[in-house]
Amino acid sequence: MSGNYRLLVKNAQQVVLICSDGEKFITKHGMQNLCVIENGSVVIGRDGLIKAVGPAETIGAQYSGSSFDNVIDAAGMCVLPGLVDAHTHPVWAGDRVHEFAMKLAGATYMDVHRAGGGIHFTVEHTRAAGSSALLASLRGRLARMQRAGTTLVECKSGYGLELQTEIKMLEVIEEAGRALPINISSTYCGAHAVPKGKTVAEATEDILQVQLPRLKERMSAGTLSVDNIDVFCEEGVFDLRSTRSILQAGKDMGLNINFHGDELHPMNSAQLGAELGASAISHLEEVTDEGIAAMATARTAAVLLPTTAYILRLPQPRARDMLEAGVIVALGSDFNPNAYCCSMPIVMHLACVNMKMSMPEALAAATINAAYALRRSDTHGSLEVNKHGDLLVLNAARWEHLIYQLGGHQELIRYVVIKGNVVVDNDKTVDL
Repeated sequence: MSGNYRLLVKNAQQVVLICSDGEKFITKHGMQNLCVIENGSVVIGRDGLIKAVGPAETIGAQYSGSSFDNVIDAAGMCVLPGLVDAHTHPVWAGDRVHEFAMKLAGATYMDVHRAGGGIHFTVEHTRAAGSSALLASLRGRLARMQRAGTTLVECKSGYGLELQTEIKMLEVIEEAGRALPINISSTYCGAHAVPKGKTVAEATEDILQVQLPRLKERMSAGTLSVDNIDVFCEEGVFDLRSTRSILQAGKDMGLNINFHGDELHPMNSAQLGAELGASAISHLEEVTDEGIAAMATARTAAVLLPTTAYILRLPQPRARDMLEAGVIVALGSDFNPNAYCCSMPIVMHLACVNMKMSMPEALAAATINAAYALRRSDTHGSLEVNKHGDLLVLNAARWEHLIYQLGGHQELIRYVVIKGNVVVDNDKTVDL
């Protein structure tokens, strides 16, 4: 074929496609047996989409008459899809480093919450912060995620708990999406906590009567775009009844349901999510067997967050039980002031060590299944023709190094590519 293309990545020792049959997600056996081409190449077109992926010899012959804006010789290196972070809270002001010391001394998440810390501390600072300060810190955090290999990230609001700040956060997320190459899935999370001085019923009423109608107006007018709706369904936060009414209202507005459930207490959130046709439920440290079965049947993704269980010393989510039941397991960093981790390679490492996932399962959970949780697996999450040309080139002869090596991403990830453009180039050669 002749023609002009944006990027050729050639002669990679391994090209990890993840899957090759247009699967929207993979479970069980499929997660253990990822599609990998030894000695492969990838072609990305001027539209930023993948035009070909296959054995280096075949691609070399097919595209011998073509020109490329950029050629990466990946000999001795590995190519993987860009990582997908399915759960983050990256817009906030005021860090909570002081709370980490409290938690290390034995305070629980709810102890900190009741002492006026936790979400309420962040809400105070975020309400007071201007949009430009929030945007500057968000851009820095997203750039850091990108350097660690994330090319699609879910970003939540939720530190406003009232209309004005929630809208401010969603606008900042949208602005960051326009300014940066990283792909964003945006989530309205006004029901992240019950505001001080309000009851659960009052907070629910405010979301249903004030916040969601305004959001709907802005979305209909095309002045704000939002993808998902989230509620923190938990004892002492939003109960099952409130959660149901808020999620249903969001669904009626065309938002994907993607919420926090069964984290600190078994709330039957998983059953509720399955019943409402949720795209995904996050946390699930306290999910029941019935909840697991319901999610498997409904094809609702489980977004597991190993950083949270690790930092809060909670029981680990039952990843193995979910995988064996056929649940679509995805991963997220849960980046927020309580769990300050920008790195999906570290999340995958923790998932393997603490949640007993295998390396192929963890990579599938951080690519195709995380994309499915965000309803983006038709365009992201694997290296297949017509998907976005988002990929990583690793300075390693086997892809497993991305999980095996704890930290040190800048030495390991040589290039991060989004839509065929190199957005990170760590120009170092490391003897592995």
